[in-house]
Amino acid sequence: MQRGKPLPQKEVAQRMEVSERWYRNLESNVGAPLTPEALIRLSTALALGPDERLALYRHVHANTKLGAPEPEEVEEARDALTHLLATHERYPAYVVDHAWNMLDCTAPMASWFPWVREPEANLLRWALTAPEAREQLSDWPRHAALYLAQLRFALVSSQDHEQLGAILDEALADPECRRLWDLETKVVAYRQGHRFRLRLPHVAGHEITVTSQVLLPAHQQELRYVLLLPESGSAPGASRIEHDPAQCRC
Repeated sequence: MQRGKPLPQKEVAQRMEVSERWYRNLESNVGAPLTPEALIRLSTALALGPDERLALYRHVHANTKLGAPEPEEVEEARDALTHLLATHERYPAYVVDHAWNMLDCTAPMASWFPWVREPEANLLRWALTAPEAREQLSDWPRHAALYLAQLRFALVSSQDHEQLGAILDEALADPECRRLWDLETKVVAYRQGHRFRLRLPHVAGHEITVTSQVLLPAHQQELRYVLLLPESGSAPGASRIEHDPAQCRC
């Protein structure tokens, strides 16, 4: 399959071993049932990668009322992640929601990135539109391309298109973000195990290399806990940052 080129409905239907009419109804959203088996067939027919498959499954789930968590379940999941943050006070770590709004963070995270304490702090907006992000994220264009790919995932897997759409509009107002957005249609769900470098003169006199570890609550996967684990000796000041409870709520 040549990625980036649309497949004719007839060919997709043949790959799925369904009638062309059934697949046409599916694309038109007029009642074709998308069972788990049909989702697997569709993913295989379109040769979707792991992140693209997850985006498809999440999109189908987001547009149904089945399995929607109760408010108390959401609160319980968030409380559990807040408790987890307290166990990682030595490292930069944070919790974000489906739209990448900052919900909570550790003191080192607030020290490394003071913007997280600002009202309505949002990681995607900062990474894609803030001038300081281009200074602090080494090889910023590569980061921006990944964040845009994650924004695509969020847009197809969440019902909250208003805030995510606003973030996308802000990002695409920048010519470089627009170029990267138009360059490819990659979808990325999570940056688990992503190794990257940071330039933070207020923390260290050299580049800091970190690896991101991403955790999701089993029953509330729109929340995510992210730990930035510095390489040994990469951030000598990280373990010496004093814990300030006033800095932890972001």
